[in-house]
Amino acid sequence: MTAAGCWPAMDMLRSEPMQMVRLIIPVESAHRAISYLGDLGLFQFKDLNAEKSPFQRTYATQIKRCGEMARKLRFFRDQMKRTGVLSSSWSPMGTNVNLDELEVKLGEYEAELLEMNANTEKLQRSYNELLEYKLVLEKASQVFYSAEHSAIAQHREVEQALGEGSIDSPLLLEQEMSTEPSKQVKLGFVSGLVAREKSLAFERILFRSTRGNVYHRQVVVEEPVVDPVSGDKVEKNVFVVFYSGERAKNKILKICDAFGANRYPFPDDIGKQYQMITEVSGKLSELKTTVDIGQLHRANLLQSIGYEFEQWNLLVKKEKIIYHTLNMLSFDVTKKCLVGEGWCPTFATNQIQNVLNRATVDSNSQVGAIFQVLHTKDSPPTYFRTNKFTSAFQEIVDAYGVAKYQEANPGVYTIVTFPFLFAVMFGDWGHGISLFLATLYFILREKKLSNQKLGDIMEMAFGGRYVLMMMALFSIYTGLIYNEFFSVPFELFGRSAYDCRDSTCREASTVGLIKVRHTYPFGVDPKWHGTRSELPFLNSLKMKMSILLGIAQMNLGIILSYYNAKFFQNDLNVWYQFVPQMIFLNSLFGYLSLLIIIKWCTGSQADLYHVMIYMFLSPTDDLGENQLFMGQKFLQIVLLLAALVAVPWMLFPKPFLLKKQHEERHRGQSYARLDSTDDNSFELEEHKGSHGHEEFEFSEVLVHQLIHTIEFVLGAVSNTASYLRLWALSLAHSELSSVFYEKVLLLAWGFNNVFVLIIGVVVFICATVGVLLVMETLSAFLHALRLHWVEFQSKFYEGDGYKFSPFSFASIGDDEE
Repeated sequence: MTAAGCWPAMDMLRSEPMQMVRLIIPVESAHRAISYLGDLGLFQFKDLNAEKSPFQRTYATQIKRCGEMARKLRFFRDQMKRTGVLSSSWSPMGTNVNLDELEVKLGEYEAELLEMNANTEKLQRSYNELLEYKLVLEKASQVFYSAEHSAIAQHREVEQALGEGSIDSPLLLEQEMSTEPSKQVKLGFVSGLVAREKSLAFERILFRSTRGNVYHRQVVVEEPVVDPVSGDKVEKNVFVVFYSGERAKNKILKICDAFGANRYPFPDDIGKQYQMITEVSGKLSELKTTVDIGQLHRANLLQSIGYEFEQWNLLVKKEKIIYHTLNMLSFDVTKKCLVGEGWCPTFATNQIQNVLNRATVDSNSQVGAIFQVLHTKDSPPTYFRTNKFTSAFQEIVDAYGVAKYQEANPGVYTIVTFPFLFAVMFGDWGHGISLFLATLYFILREKKLSNQKLGDIMEMAFGGRYVLMMMALFSIYTGLIYNEFFSVPFELFGRSAYDCRDSTCREASTVGLIKVRHTYPFGVDPKWHGTRSELPFLNSLKMKMSILLGIAQMNLGIILSYYNAKFFQNDLNVWYQFVPQMIFLNSLFGYLSLLIIIKWCTGSQADLYHVMIYMFLSPTDDLGENQLFMGQKFLQIVLLLAALVAVPWMLFPKPFLLKKQHEERHRGQSYARLDSTDDNSFELEEHKGSHGHEEFEFSEVLVHQLIHTIEFVLGAVSNTASYLRLWALSLAHSELSSVFYEKVLLLAWGFNNVFVLIIGVVVFICATVGVLLVMETLSAFLHALRLHWVEFQSKFYEGDGYKFSPFSFASIGDDEE
């Protein structure tokens, strides 16, 4: 884009200059103009109809139409998901779909699909009912067949008993033969299916309601059956209930309805039973064919919908957001035009004008749109143009607070300082390489992964892939300085400067070492690792290094406050905030940093704790053996007095000068140009303490300045101590890595057993990945985040702005209704 001349070079130090613009657009070209502005994505509209409800706005009807079409599209998506039809990822670009035509087409498709669903549901229900009926015919016939066989067997037993000449048999035979047919008891029966989980309760209720005057039989259906009513697969039993009398029959029917049991008729005659089974089987095959043909037709319809679904969905979403934006414009009936206001970057002026002119030509409008720049005292939004590399670092800053308009942006320095401070706590080039390889996977497959739905944690890691990459690269750098590869030192840059005095100390690493070569050229000498003095040496090195880094970053923050004050033309903050803060911080902790560097350079044995403590308690006492350079005592007294003077310098002058400026302004001794185009004039008003046109609350300003002064003085001490977390976490990471290496890997190696060695390697890998590469990474990340938010950004960053949110179609595809 830079080559095309449309975009100036990216500058992240201060946000883009913004301007308030009024657009006057004819009604006939308004829709097309807003659409083109959405494609451009560089204009943030202001709602000029905030007092109106959504239903009172001009384009409420069009939004309702778009909402109805969106509902139909959601219905189509649900149907495609159920059927397993995927929507096409690409759409035919050559076809321009009209919204009115699309509305008619969607209505036709919905009506056709609803009719298909209703017919399919009816056919499927009939099919399931016939399937159940067939099961009842098959299982109930087994009940009757077994009953018939048992009756024949009993009859044979009776005949055998009669043949033996029982005394009672003639009387019984005569009694049976004399019974009239009209007086014989006729049993009725009800057959059907009931859910297996309800079968016991069903049988119990039948017995109790009829007082045991029924005969109940159940047969288990092996496979689950699709229930015709609910459509779910349910395990069922076929039941047959025999009864006598109409009252019992009515009770049984009511109980069947209460338990959701499906009843089916069953013929007494065996011949009719086989005939019914044959008829039901034929109907089932016919229904199956009909249902399959209907499902195929429905799938073809959904396939044709899915081919253009994404195009329709995008069009409806675009139209809906266009009409939402049009509702933010004021509608002038007499002039037949729409008036809109909003913010845009100054570099986008020509682009927006070109877009408006193109909309006028494309819509055949006789009147062109008017682009008018307005002068306002409102605070503009903050807009930083970022790319995929810098956006994640900017998000780290914005999570604390969005920068005020054209305030110095910490995101520029965060790109370097954040991964570096992380690496100071995570210094191991073996772990850094592992983290880099994991990040490299995200970077090489970013096109594919960006289109996939990842989990919450993976989505977060993928979004910050370039932050992780920088953290890994800086960790490799600091790991080379610490000379640690999974806690193991290597002579990468030459041999160690130390060696044994003779052969007797070959196995000893604590005594007998002498310096025989030049100092190790880069990083910590590998001979330090494993010695008794390793921990005191590294503690001293990392602690002093943490203080130096902390003082340097806090000084950078105060220097940025100077550039903010100069940019906003606020001389009070330069002389009564920046200058005393620099004097106070460097008189104490800047002096400590100087002593650390001098001690490193000279190899002095001076106790810096003693020097700093007695600088306050006894500044006039002789330093003795703790003196590092000539004139140190006099310099300490001067610096101490300068620090004491800096505190009232920060506290008192600024409130009185603000009061004086306020009085002069209201006496007419200071004026502002009416045609001033200074975008930062509102900043001046804020920094001058103007709380209103009539009142100046001096007590509030004084208390605010007192709080600010106390916060800085105490913060200078606490923030410096807070940077010692760099030393603490670096030490913890190094010691954990050493423990895992020595107590797991080396211990397993010492057993001379392959099985134990494999277990040791697995445990070492799991501990390294789980603790050092995951938990320690998260811990160091959070501590680096705190150092930037609290210790660094608090020195200059107000963060009370708001983001530039332009009307754009760029992210419309990610939004789900």
